Amino acid sequence: MNKDLQNLLNKYGSSKEPFFFLISYDLSKSYVKPLSELPNEVKYEINEKVSSKLSTKALEKEELKKYPLSFNEYKKTFDILQEHIKNGNSYILNLTAKTKIETKFSLDEIYKKANAKYKLKFFDEFVCFSPEKFIEIKKNKIATYPMKGTIDSKVENASAKILGNIKEMAEHTMVVDLLRNDLGIVANKIKVDKFRYIDKINAGDKKLLQVSSKITGQLDEDWHSKIGDILTSILPAGSITGTPKKKTVEILKENESFDRDYYTGVFGVYDGKSLNSCVMIRFIEKDEKGNLYYKSGGGITCDSNVEDEYKELIDKIYLPF
Repeated sequence: MNKDLQNLLNKYGSSKEPFFFLISYDLSKSYVKPLSELPNEVKYEINEKVSSKLSTKALEKEELKKYPLSFNEYKKTFDILQEHIKNGNSYILNLTAKTKIETKFSLDEIYKKANAKYKLKFFDEFVCFSPEKFIEIKKNKIATYPMKGTIDSKVENASAKILGNIKEMAEHTMVVDLLRNDLGIVANKIKVDKFRYIDKINAGDKKLLQVSSKITGQLDEDWHSKIGDILTSILPAGSITGTPKKKTVEILKENESFDRDYYTGVFGVYDGKSLNSCVMIRFIEKDEKGNLYYKSGGGITCDSNVEDEYKELIDKIYLPF
């Protein structure tokens, strides 16, 4: 646990000082600034009513080239995770990978064009356009919205297929159970308000259906002074790790071939009255040489099909214009 981060967040919350926060996947890195001091190089937008409609001009394939890891490389890691599942070390693991991409668009252009509920451009380091809310706190009520399960909307009866898929149901149920337990660490009266509803996500030249749930709990009135305690207690997010969380994080660290860094971390804003945040999925990072990398992934369970999971990893690499 990062005590300095925890104390800083608690301090701003105690004084009701509006602030922006960015926390890496493993809590080792963070960036916290009062909104009044946020530099122009850090841009964000939160627009939960954003349209999921596709633009009239579909994104041309040459505008985004993907160079993913080979199927054999992916399968090798997938098989290792399946062994861990068979041995009872984990029940679901969110396996991610880093894919080199090429596009004519700069990070700034991607940020401006992106159509997403949560958008962030952090200096010239990365841009994120996430559809997944992490936690929201309003009037002493905390809510989280795990997102697990994706299908192309063009598939016949896509909605019925994803909701009726036994593997997807098991995966989603495990994540909901994990998030219920996480909220139970910091809140009371935990309940699942909505279970497995469909969100439409604009994914460049296609539309994806994504399955989400809503879980809520009741906080004490002095939650403002405990923002640091709340966030550090429930991070990293269950939807992008797995269950049991601690062991699953260890397995992923051993087997993923890159450092997630801020990818699958969280960013959010506290306005003095409420807090809103997202999980940083749909993420493009720029290295020192100017190369762009897209980080993506999906949940692995005992019922997962390696070809389907590899395809999902690549399908999630898109520009949401």
